[in-house]
Amino acid sequence: MLQQAADGAVTDSQETTKSVDTSVITELGDEYTNSIELLKNRFRIDYNVEEITMVFFREYGSAPVVLVRPDGSKLFQGRVDEERVEWYDSDSFDMITIKNPVPGPWQAVGQVLPESRIMVVSDVELTAEPLPDLLFSGEILKSTAYLTNGGKAIDVNEFRNVVDVDIEFISTNNANYDNFGATDELIATFKDNGLGMDEKPGDGIFTGQFNLKIAPGEWKPVFRVTTPMVTREQEGTPIILEENPVAISVQLDDGNIGYHNFIIDVDRELVEIQSLLVDGKVRFPNGDTQNFSLTEGGDQAREYQIIAYEKGVFRVKLTAYGTTVNGRDFILDVPEYTFLGKGPVEPEVEDPLVYGEDPIVDGSAPLLGEQQEIAKSMPEQTKEDEIDSDTFILLIVAVNGSIIVLGLLAAGIIIIMRKKKASPVAPKAKTKKADIDDSSLVLDEKPKGLKRLFGMFKKKKQNEGEK
Repeated sequence: MLQQAADGAVTDSQETTKSVDTSVITELGDEYTNSIELLKNRFRIDYNVEEITMVFFREYGSAPVVLVRPDGSKLFQGRVDEERVEWYDSDSFDMITIKNPVPGPWQAVGQVLPESRIMVVSDVELTAEPLPDLLFSGEILKSTAYLTNGGKAIDVNEFRNVVDVDIEFISTNNANYDNFGATDELIATFKDNGLGMDEKPGDGIFTGQFNLKIAPGEWKPVFRVTTPMVTREQEGTPIILEENPVAISVQLDDGNIGYHNFIIDVDRELVEIQSLLVDGKVRFPNGDTQNFSLTEGGDQAREYQIIAYEKGVFRVKLTAYGTTVNGRDFILDVPEYTFLGKGPVEPEVEDPLVYGEDPIVDGSAPLLGEQQEIAKSMPEQTKEDEIDSDTFILLIVAVNGSIIVLGLLAAGIIIIMRKKKASPVAPKAKTKKADIDDSSLVLDEKPKGLKRLFGMFKKKKQNEGEK
């Protein structure tokens, strides 16, 4: 049995025995308890102990403790029989394993914390909640566990900083599954620090966050507790990791719609489609990103329209939230989905040299071939009317121009005549007023060009009448 000694040496005399405060003596029996309360850093080891592992918690940065045997000999860190003693020291604790220790009262000398306990490590295990029956590849899962020592929960806060707790998945190498021949995967590390998914630090409950980004198939979970000198492993029942249940497809834009239709569905034999929620991020070919969320329920697949404003590779990353068919909520990290999209259709520009014409800059003029086709399809009478209209326009322009010229000539003649009347010249024979014919002045001054133009017009009309 393992006992604590009172203050002072333990003797067989009756007087000494009566002076001992037996309320601080703890008898461990055949099954080791988690710890022994120190009484001035003294403790007792029973004669039938073949091996004992103890942890001494001391002030941070202090020197390792010194163990004093019942006969007064001492054990120092670094000066021990390595075949019988293993010693690991840290900034805040010493972990010591002794084989066939000397029975009797021992003492630990050093800056051991007053509230510290000498912890006897017997059989440390991780007691974790069972894994779900239905797990998906890519799932993010929270799991809790607690440590036990000799079947009892460990209530020493300092010890939780001494051990590492994790879960590893080992492939069963079943050729019927995708993970055949896969390497071992570290799935989760349990912490009791109040960070991540751990709810409260130092409450004795370790929380692990599973990141199942591994191949689907048959895996064997291994629960492992590691101390500086002791490692304990516990194998769980093999589980089947299902494939990622999210199915993605995309209807590409044909250049006329303006967007790609992104479709998200699930394996409805495993997941309740009504519960599906989606958070996503789109990375466009030019590097721009856009976040989106799909929170509406229903029996239909979820759809999202991605703007197709340029050609290139589109990348979509999703996180899915839902409920399995057996009622368990899950968070799923969906692998990135990529597709090559086309941009909007650009208008076709014909090469004007093919048609034998000058290039059209503004695109407003019709093509030469179209003009020729229109001319061929016009009726004969329409062509004649078009010619007459052109001639009439030319005639109007000529008449207006002639009127302007006549006006200028008339103005010039009047000015000249006034100058002649004002200048002193020799008297001439008077001319009778009746001899002056106004019509001669006008007719003689008419331009020959105007007469010719009217003549050509009349001649043309006569020729058309003869035809």
